[in-house]
Amino acid sequence: MTFSVLDKLFHFDRLSMTMIVLVAFIGLCVGSFAYRYLKGDSQYRTFFIRLTLLISSVMVMVSADHLILLLVAWCVSNWLLVQLMIHKPGWKAAKSAGLLATKNFSLGAISVAGAFGLFYMTTAETSIQALLHQHTLSPTLLLALVLLLIGAMTQSAIWPFHRWLLSSLNSPTPVSAIMHAGLINGGGFLLVRFAPLYLQSPFLLTFIAVIGFCTALLGTLWKLLQPDVKRMLACSTMSQMGFMFVQCGLGLFPAAVAHLVWHGMFKAYLFLSSGSAAREKRVDQGYPPTSVAFILALVCGLAGSFSFAVSSGKAWLTGDTTLVLNVVAFLAASQFALPMLQPKPLRTLPVALVGTGLFGLVYGGSVQLITWILAPMELMQPQALNGFHIAGTLALTLAWLYRLFLQKPAKAASPAPWILKGYVTALNASQPHPDTITTHRNHYQYQ
Repeated sequence: MTFSVLDKLFHFDRLSMTMIVLVAFIGLCVGSFAYRYLKGDSQYRTFFIRLTLLISSVMVMVSADHLILLLVAWCVSNWLLVQLMIHKPGWKAAKSAGLLATKNFSLGAISVAGAFGLFYMTTAETSIQALLHQHTLSPTLLLALVLLLIGAMTQSAIWPFHRWLLSSLNSPTPVSAIMHAGLINGGGFLLVRFAPLYLQSPFLLTFIAVIGFCTALLGTLWKLLQPDVKRMLACSTMSQMGFMFVQCGLGLFPAAVAHLVWHGMFKAYLFLSSGSAAREKRVDQGYPPTSVAFILALVCGLAGSFSFAVSSGKAWLTGDTTLVLNVVAFLAASQFALPMLQPKPLRTLPVALVGTGLFGLVYGGSVQLITWILAPMELMQPQALNGFHIAGTLALTLAWLYRLFLQKPAKAASPAPWILKGYVTALNASQPHPDTITTHRNHYQYQ
């Protein structure tokens, strides 16, 4: 009887097990760091109780098969995250950040609840696995998928629901790590969990890709304008979540899961090591690069993208959305090679070629591994290329070229007025909510 009830509430498939392992690993790393970091803090025990409950609720969420259980776990996880974000209720800025996040998560919860309600009204099913076997999408189911997408966007700080993430920097470092490496990925998980339904609507997939491209570009642009490490990391997370949505919109859901895993581990490392950033030795990359270094970097980019395509089991030149991923791998590999080629391009070319080749093999291999793990779910379904995919890819390419060649104008020239206006507009748009900023040290209530 007990096993029968559990079978109705939970479904432990390969996706849920992958997420559970990731959440447990990141939780262990964050808890180990916080054990030393928060020594002497008045909320020490409370923090670890909340962290343990948060990790447990996320594990319930990713393994839930009942709509109500998933919704409850979703809401409980976000409520616990808000409590961890505030940490010190007497600190007004932290409390305001928690209130802003609560409003955002409440909108997401209402959207997800509305989607689940429509699912039940249409199919009379409470089992997620049963829902995924619907072979036709009625207008009501399409509306439910739109509401579900809104819930995913609020969770993953996708534009225009990004303000809460940029305003969450008052949180203790361990909380920022678990938030940026764990909970914010919830939107991507939600899309992957319901991927069989989204794959039946090419229009919705294209819309997901478009908002992903917009978020990735905005996050990358805003990251370049930030004056401190935490704000840079927040904008970086926003950009990475945008690219994860792009991969979902391309129909490459296993690639999105691989990106989710890599981002979770890497962002946890960045936040937990952010305290040492002030002591790092910075290297001037010397942009714009020389023509020789740039051309050789493109050669290395081709090598990296080819090794990525081979190791991920995809064709290098193809007519579907896999091509977008290969182009992004080309841009990433070229950027990866450029610093190595800058000093002495010809001498360092062999090292750069080997480095970019390994870069492509490792990342492509991880995508292939996740694709193999999730193979029974049939989530890798590249879509036909359309104008939106090409426009988004061109925008990413042009943004990269601007970063290399046009970001620093000649010293003798003064920037055009429209450039200055655009810079100020972008800087203002990337700022936290004013109520979440502590403008004077006397306003910082640590106790």
